[in-house]
Amino acid sequence: MTVQERPRTDVPVIPETAPFDEDQRAWLNGFFAGLLSLDSAAASTVVANGMLPPEASNAIAGDGDDGEDPWHDPAMPISERMELSEGRPVRRKLYAAMAQQDCGQCGYLCESYAEALVSGEEGRQNLCVPGGKETTRMLKKLMEEAPDVAPSAEADTTPAAPAADVVPGYAREAPVEAKFVSATRITGASSEKDTRHVVFDLNGTDLDYVPGDSFGVYVTNEPSLVDDVIAAIDAPADFPIAGKTLRQSLIEDYDLGVPPDQLFELMGYIVGGDRRQKAKALAKGEDIAGDAETFDVLKTLQDLGPARPDPEAFLECLEPLQPRLYSISSSPAATPGELHLTVDTVRYEIEGRKRIGVASTFLAERITPGQSMKVYVQKAHGFALPEKDETPIIMVGPGTGVAPFRSFLWHRASTATKGKSWLFFGHQREASDFFYRDELEKLTADGVLTNLTTAWSRDGDKKVYVQDRMRENAAEIWEWFEAGSHFYICGDAKRMAKDVETALIEIAKSQGGKSDAEAGAFIKDLKASGRYQTDV
Repeated sequence: MTVQERPRTDVPVIPETAPFDEDQRAWLNGFFAGLLSLDSAAASTVVANGMLPPEASNAIAGDGDDGEDPWHDPAMPISERMELSEGRPVRRKLYAAMAQQDCGQCGYLCESYAEALVSGEEGRQNLCVPGGKETTRMLKKLMEEAPDVAPSAEADTTPAAPAADVVPGYAREAPVEAKFVSATRITGASSEKDTRHVVFDLNGTDLDYVPGDSFGVYVTNEPSLVDDVIAAIDAPADFPIAGKTLRQSLIEDYDLGVPPDQLFELMGYIVGGDRRQKAKALAKGEDIAGDAETFDVLKTLQDLGPARPDPEAFLECLEPLQPRLYSISSSPAATPGELHLTVDTVRYEIEGRKRIGVASTFLAERITPGQSMKVYVQKAHGFALPEKDETPIIMVGPGTGVAPFRSFLWHRASTATKGKSWLFFGHQREASDFFYRDELEKLTADGVLTNLTTAWSRDGDKKVYVQDRMRENAAEIWEWFEAGSHFYICGDAKRMAKDVETALIEIAKSQGGKSDAEAGAFIKDLKASGRYQTDV
């Protein structure tokens, strides 16, 4: 009897108690029957390549998880996300601890970063930049509570070497050099914001991108801040460490923003009295007198010092300086060989001391035209123009959130796309903050931009935001949805994006006659089908 003729008596049957509906059970029973005719290597490949639905992959993994991720909402506080993950396997709890933005800045998606930590393929627990310290603390806690999956040694914080199959210029571990061209201010002199239109020359880089992609940039710290930090630890600037001076290392390699808990721990060992108690409390995540959020590395040294830690031990307590990601605001079809960004220059004061955004001020002030810097293209995950050119699109992008939509519109203009486009743009004041005004008005006159709706929060007695303009245009918005429109949001995840979604739910109820549950399901279906996409 040949193998093909052998009667099968051991085909598994998915029990009715398994977390699948009738159709899923039927599919899985048939799948497993066929799977047993494969060798084990082929079966593993099928699972690893994601050919199974999440529920089936989890069943094969044997952890009983249902594959659902109700916490995947960037506006949801981490405490709520962790509650929703209770009773789940550690890999799912790690996923819930991420910032839920799928921004790619860590080199993964939120879920795949969690999987990499559990598998041991990734030892760094500090890569979720949007999640910040609260995510890093939770990841550490979860990994410590699961010693069977946690790395045996202290989590590695050094940058990983690029994988053999990584294409240079398309991963944070494999940046390439691109030439900086300019950073032109596009807000008026009276604006409270300093927004820059940043241009890079891609000629000679072999980099390519499409609308919706992001651009990663490697920057350096402000030298005067580094000098203040060196003075605070009373160390020689030329102290040699791993082939560099202390000053070079701090400028090029280390994050001087939010202080890691390890720095508080170090200070707790080398200072005494009340300062020691405060340092130990901060290391545990306790907000002392409400001022923990104001700490950066320099403030930590100044408030908990004076102290003279060994420079090498001090550096070991710091996080590596991460690349920054920005939404691309140009289209290769419109500006071949160039790439544009739209960047708010971050400057503010805390307790009389100037604080700055390290990347935004680097682009605005510390790099000179013609200078090269390390960059990479981060391919978009679920944020792109519709496949069909005639599909209408509604874009909500206040402030620098307009960046990817400038890319969308210029691409449609350059490729003569006929689909309708509607942009909701908002900022503080029309006179000083309506950047790209001439471009947008020309795109409207040319018919590329069908509707341009603006909201100015500081021009009248009442603050008006993009979500308010959406409510005012509820009937027409609903008509666009009924015509198959795709919906896009770019901007602040915690407030604006949530407020916009709330407005859209209200429109579904008022214009579509839906109940609360039906309106929520409508939004969920839009997201599942790719008709509701966010870059937040």
